Amino acid sequence: MPDVSEVDKDQATYRVLAAAGKEASVPTSGAELIRDGVNVLYRLSGDIIARIGPDGSRETATRLLHTSRWLARTGIPAVQALDGIGQPTMVDDRPITWWASIPEHRYATPVELGAVLKRLHTLAPPLSPALPVLDPFAGLDEALTAAATLSEHDRTWLKDLLKRLRREYAQLQVGSPRCVVHGDAWQGNVAVPADGVPVLLDLDNLGLGLREWDLIPLAVDHTDFARITSSEYTAFIDAYGGYDVTTWPGYRTLATTTELRWTAFALNKASTDSKKRNQAHHRVACLKGEVRQPWSWTAF
Repeated sequence: MPDVSEVDKDQATYRVLAAAGKEASVPTSGAELIRDGVNVLYRLSGDIIARIGPDGSRETATRLLHTSRWLARTGIPAVQALDGIGQPTMVDDRPITWWASIPEHRYATPVELGAVLKRLHTLAPPLSPALPVLDPFAGLDEALTAAATLSEHDRTWLKDLLKRLRREYAQLQVGSPRCVVHGDAWQGNVAVPADGVPVLLDLDNLGLGLREWDLIPLAVDHTDFARITSSEYTAFIDAYGGYDVTTWPGYRTLATTTELRWTAFALNKASTDSKKRNQAHHRVACLKGEVRQPWSWTAF
């Protein structure tokens, strides 16, 4: 059961949604909560998705709207912002954006994900607005500092790990070409409706970076978690064009960075109930080498 502060947070977020709906003339009665993360998503009547960003993220929300429209012009299907509404709608310092709901869909297969990433990585970046350079470590130091359930020993260990990964990543970037990357490229961020055409979701982190960053999530699903089979991973490699990121010298650096991000997300949720706290601390133990692979991590 969520604690009182979590209930208060939910009510406060819904009040933001209601105020935004009134401002934008979008009905919000009966809104269904879809996701409560950095951004909060609600499903509304009329096949509309409302997306509430955190305080101070207007610039990010505006860039997200531009990115969606740019992808549409390139021919890569992506989640689409609603036309005819001034976006983003601001409530206090929180941006609310309005999106067309995707029809009933499933997650992409490894093959579908590989094919989408191959197309995305060959795009010429837009001239205006320019895409940001992806920072794999954005927000991590702050998240580890704020993690209330961490012991000081574990906090110090994780921050030392972060410092080492930053040093290694700085060396990897030297001479490595950047391309358009999604930034959070896992199977759940590519929706496949009944027509079979994959649609890119969650464009917040789309920017310029190493192509390897987008290939890491599925690779660690195979090497560290055994969530997909060897044949599924081989099919992903083939769909992408034959490149296996696990053979790249920087693989372990980016793999551990990805897993540290997933752990920091769990730590951010750890104070809400004991199950989430136990899961967050399990992830820390895995990173410290106290749990043998393949790991089993419960999704939030």
